Amino acid sequence: MSPTRDRLAFERAKRILDVLLAALALVVLAPVMLVVAIGIRVSMGSPIFFKQERVGRHGRRFTILKFRTLSMADAFCCGEPRACRGLHGPSDELVSRFARFLRRSGLDEVPQLVAVVRGEMSLIGPRPLLVRYLPRYTQEQARRHEVLPGITGLAQVNGRTNLSWDQRFALDIYYVDHRSLTLDAKIAWRSIAAVWQGQGFSQGRAGTGLEFLGQGIRSDFCPVTLGPVPGGFDRDAQAE
Repeated sequence: MSPTRDRLAFERAKRILDVLLAALALVVLAPVMLVVAIGIRVSMGSPIFFKQERVGRHGRRFTILKFRTLSMADAFCCGEPRACRGLHGPSDELVSRFARFLRRSGLDEVPQLVAVVRGEMSLIGPRPLLVRYLPRYTQEQARRHEVLPGITGLAQVNGRTNLSWDQRFALDIYYVDHRSLTLDAKIAWRSIAAVWQGQGFSQGRAGTGLEFLGQGIRSDFCPVTLGPVPGGFDRDAQAE
């Protein structure tokens, strides 16, 4: 077959597997999800879910759904342009024991299976990132949107936030150019191993890590709030 037909065959097979596996997982994990929802309601109150607009394939926007692991009152902009971490919550030491368990086990990610069934996400692919990052990508970095975003991906099983943004995007583009069922199977296996070892999909304590600045960010404006920052900030210092 031609490369185009091979790619179309892969896309069809991947979509079928995504729907079947995601739907099966939602059925099997339904009792677990109920227990998690009750646990969040009891330990942290409402809301049970965290919702946020993210960017999907071809730049289309959709709402990502996760189990909430942070107090809504604790989310804030770090206010440190030299090392901006975007809108985030307290360090792991201040997060409840139940929330830490959800993160380590990857259970906080389970509601995203609904987006997989709807066709907004895939089980495997580059993680969907914030809408405000869109104008900051280079043309090459924006190629990560040529495929559906995933619950887990190549960057997630190779260090996630322990990697620089350049390293993460390089892995995303590698996936776009070399995607196959074999590569998906390898990523899935490593993700399952990470969950089994209690690492979830996150490595390190930084959450989403440093704010991605990319291109077009003024040095005298906060990259999160877009409000003016007295004295500006040192981009080189932020990148370290």
